[in-house]
Amino acid sequence: MEYKTDLDKLRHSCSHVMAQAVKELWPDTKVTIGPAIENGFYYDFDKKEPFTDEDLKKIEERMQKIINRNPSFVQSSMDRNEAINLFRDMHEDYKVELIEGLPDQTVSIYKTGDEFLDLCKGPHVPSAGLIKGFKLLSVAGAYWRGDEHNPMLQRIYGTCFFSKEELKEFLRLREEAEKRDHRKLGTQLDLFHIHHDVAGAGLVFYHPSGAILRKVIEDYVREQHLRRGYEFVMTPHILKGKLWEESGHAEHYRENMYYFKVDEEEYAVKPMNCPGHILIYKAKTRSYRELPIRYFELGTVYRQEKAGVLHGLLRVRGFTQDDAHIFCRRDQIQPEVVQVLDFVFDVMKDFGFDNLEIELSTRPEKYIGQLEDWDVATKALEDSLKERSLKYQIHEGEGAFYGPKIDIKLKDALGRSWQCATVQCDFSLPQRFDMKYVNEEGKESRPIMIHRAILGSIERFVGTLIEHYAGAFPAWLAPVQVGILPVGDGHVAFSQELKEILQKQNLRVIIDSRNESLGKKIREGTTKKIPYLLVVGDKEVSSRQVAVRRYGAGDLGTMPFEDFQQKVLGEVQRKDKN
Repeated sequence: MEYKTDLDKLRHSCSHVMAQAVKELWPDTKVTIGPAIENGFYYDFDKKEPFTDEDLKKIEERMQKIINRNPSFVQSSMDRNEAINLFRDMHEDYKVELIEGLPDQTVSIYKTGDEFLDLCKGPHVPSAGLIKGFKLLSVAGAYWRGDEHNPMLQRIYGTCFFSKEELKEFLRLREEAEKRDHRKLGTQLDLFHIHHDVAGAGLVFYHPSGAILRKVIEDYVREQHLRRGYEFVMTPHILKGKLWEESGHAEHYRENMYYFKVDEEEYAVKPMNCPGHILIYKAKTRSYRELPIRYFELGTVYRQEKAGVLHGLLRVRGFTQDDAHIFCRRDQIQPEVVQVLDFVFDVMKDFGFDNLEIELSTRPEKYIGQLEDWDVATKALEDSLKERSLKYQIHEGEGAFYGPKIDIKLKDALGRSWQCATVQCDFSLPQRFDMKYVNEEGKESRPIMIHRAILGSIERFVGTLIEHYAGAFPAWLAPVQVGILPVGDGHVAFSQELKEILQKQNLRVIIDSRNESLGKKIREGTTKKIPYLLVVGDKEVSSRQVAVRRYGAGDLGTMPFEDFQQKVLGEVQRKDKN
């Protein structure tokens, strides 16, 4: 990997210290690779017995002893054949395989003092004593070289920093992230589940509260698209195999698709919505006067993701995209992209995300289309960002093979980045499908196709929202906005009256009329993170008031019901954040 910071070097060095500690404790263990990764490092080991929590503690203790000795990390070069013999004599079969796959005649070796030798191109920090704070985090399975046909290894994850204070803060945030895990909160709040045994991994079942949350998001998204001149379309979930051959998916994406046969003809479940939108465009002759055409669909797609990468709502096999495709002339790319950027910032602000990161990815080595088109599109994307005075990073050569793109990532309450919006210029599909429009001169021209999503995967965005708000959604998003808690049976009728009034204002309300203590009702309503709980007893019935409790703020006191009604309605209409 490319080491971009001294912290990356420190973490890579710490992975070597960990490997040394493991070899000292269990000499028969075989080592493989141990890179630095985001927020830490890992090293993969071939060991017969599984690592336990007690083993991790032993490894940490041995690592600290090594660090206290402060050995230097020293690089040397070795003849390729000599290195193969050396690691073969050490019974490090995985290292031998790695060296045999290297093209160079010399290989890079690193020694940790005189104690540990590893195949590694570096770089490293000067010595192990610079590691001031480290922690081993977990153990997971990992196939050698990521191939499920290879042996299963044990991967130990860890992290380290230049100071113990930085480590302490990292562990605090990690603990907070675990509390916010959308999978745990999904169960606690009864939002969704994934039925692995019957339905299969990566396919989501939304419970009533989860379905309401998703409906609120989708209704909001539809309204926002209508305001911005998008036309709604709907496309089939299955299409004939020859369409996916024409689009190029059969050649480049088949392993991620679900194929089947009907009457001996091949079909596929759609992994993307793009070809369907193109067929709608091509249903009739188009004029330059119609452009730009903006098609929008909340389109559900299915992709055959590997089981090892599935993760709750964040990585699934069936998901819905707020997908849109804009068909336009080359001179319309920039104004359309500017509108999309404004769209993204408006939407993210409503959902409570103010910190966005922007990446502009340019033409890769292998690309299709004409350089002139690439130059026009890339300049239009960059000029759009400049027009809105937005900060961005350029990722040279990391665009899609069919065109440049802008990716927008949001940062949540813990400062973690999540991929959401994307804007991509496509020269490939208009050419593959021979898309045309009649220009001002009455001649045929080819449109540019802009792929764009604001939220991206609805599933992933729901998961992001759960973790961002720790399940305590603002009132406008909450599946249940108001919970009414009658103290006794004599207060149910008034509670029902209040519920009907609030529901006529399109508020989502429940009554907890169970024969339980008020304290238990309050505790359970709080556990469900309902924004407002209204307690109704004798005093409230006689005065037409409500005792209001706000999640996170506690008891707000008693107020006239009409005042509460205006309060919550204002909060919802303004889309106030917690």
